[in-house]
Amino acid sequence: MAARQYYDPNGFTTCDKGFSFKIKAQYYRGFTLSILRELNVEIDGEEIPRDDVSITVNGETFTMEEARTVVDSDYRWEFGEFAKVNVKKEGGLKAGNHHLKVFQKIAPSYMPFPVEATCETDFSI
Repeated sequence: MAARQYYDPNGFTTCDKGFSFKIKAQYYRGFTLSILRELNVEIDGEEIPRDDVSITVNGETFTMEEARTVVDSDYRWEFGEFAKVNVKKEGGLKAGNHHLKVFQKIAPSYMPFPVEATCETDFSI
């Protein structure tokens, strides 16, 4: 059985101010960004501070704190769609192989507990 594709294999980019990647939400349906509690990024073993991570959905970018206030249905992270995660990292990523680990925590109001998922991948720039 093939593994579910969490990351867009063509969605990894880098620049001198950081890097970005595209990832799918680990939930069974789409949701407004207000229920996204955590999107922790680790690259090559280095944990990225929360303030250096933002998410782009439907062409609009939000910090993680801003995302908690987004209830507008125009900015839903739909099931099966990739969202772009932007990471500030001075110098970006060097050419070569990298390991990415992302922890997602989603807290739907109708669930008695948050939904958590960790997704990892290796990629080259």
